[in-house]
Amino acid sequence: MALQAVSFLLLSYLMLSAAMYFQLGEQEEKCIIEEIPEDTLVKGHFLLEPWNPNMPSHSPHLGVTVTVKDQNQRVVMSKRYGKLGKFTFTAHISGQHYLCFQTNSTRFSVFAAEKLKLHLDVQMGEHVIDPSVQVTKDNLEVLEESLMHMREQMTYITRQQEYQREKEELFRQISEDTNSKVLWWAVVQTSLLLCVGFWQMKRLKDFFIAKKLV
Repeated sequence: MALQAVSFLLLSYLMLSAAMYFQLGEQEEKCIIEEIPEDTLVKGHFLLEPWNPNMPSHSPHLGVTVTVKDQNQRVVMSKRYGKLGKFTFTAHISGQHYLCFQTNSTRFSVFAAEKLKLHLDVQMGEHVIDPSVQVTKDNLEVLEESLMHMREQMTYITRQQEYQREKEELFRQISEDTNSKVLWWAVVQTSLLLCVGFWQMKRLKDFFIAKKLV
């Protein structure tokens, strides 16, 4: 059991190392933006460590507060974790979601100047491959886990395609409305120019008649 736990942490660390990472200062907050379809389960893993592993850390009790907001700035989830953790949430609406990470520190902000590195891996879909299953030698369990992962990834791709179709339909409607407004504005401009032209011709004709030039 202990070996599986160590293997899980090691695989999680390797997985995070292969994913993106960015610099994060003490008590600093940074956000990333993800386009997420509706009813999509999102799972994230993160690891917080000193930017320079060879330098001793002055804040041994650092943690991370994860806050997720939708495109309307409504909080989907907000939770405080330690240096290593995972979070899960479900997108209730399609669109941009803001994943914000802020480090926790017990030191005063004047002294909180340590540079940190946050490893982050975000996976979308109902099911992800469990590393604890991968380290087993039961090929049937591995195959079953892989099939479940593929099925849920197909579901996620289908939702992503539906979301893209919705965006395409929205952009098409906006384009048609814009083209219609431009057309009507051109018609109005042309009508105004014709009216002004006829009015000027009439005024000029009346002027010539008044001066008995015609």
